[in-house]
Amino acid sequence: MAFLLHQARFFTTVNHLRDLPATARPEVAFAGRSNAGKSTAINLLCNQKRLAFASKTPGRTQHINYFSVGPEDEPSGYLVDLPGYGYAEVPEAAKQHWQQLLAAYLQTRAQLTGLVLMMDARRPLTDLDRRMIEWFEPSGKPIHALLTKCDKLTRQECVLALRNTNKALDEYRNQGYAGKLSAQLFSALKRVGLDEAHAVIESWIIPQANLGETEAPAS
Repeated sequence: MAFLLHQARFFTTVNHLRDLPATARPEVAFAGRSNAGKSTAINLLCNQKRLAFASKTPGRTQHINYFSVGPEDEPSGYLVDLPGYGYAEVPEAAKQHWQQLLAAYLQTRAQLTGLVLMMDARRPLTDLDRRMIEWFEPSGKPIHALLTKCDKLTRQECVLALRNTNKALDEYRNQGYAGKLSAQLFSALKRVGLDEAHAVIESWIIPQANLGETEAPAS
């Protein structure tokens, strides 16, 4: 099966809001704690080995990376790889810069259609993960949580992790979170949850109502 994300390529890197590209196409952002497997997941979803660079030093990436998806001459949209957060040894000044950059981007970027929140299935919804949700809440846009590294859990532990995550997300729904909140299990190593993640992300780039218009006619 051909996926839109498989046509991903590097577009640009920015370190300040003023440098965000003047694009009009939909953007899907990826966020997660350092070592949550964000870069690995992006590479797998895009069927590439080194599209998103996973630094050997957690917390080193301090910028926003853009990847275009779809035809090269007229992209359908962009994947936006946000800096990992939560690494203790990052200097305080860098943490402050990231927090301001992430919060401002999540709350003000009109092109942003949804947030993919990467969380280690063994430690979902930490305080920092909840902060990301709360930063994004004013946008009223959807969040889809990928519970990564689920291969490190037993089947029963996976069921429990997903259930507890959905229960926590229900709390936000009950408090009036306007956007859709969803979660799934994901493993890059075992390729678990790929089709479900593709479906969600690509629907944010090309709404389901328009998918029929983008498909080539049958020969």
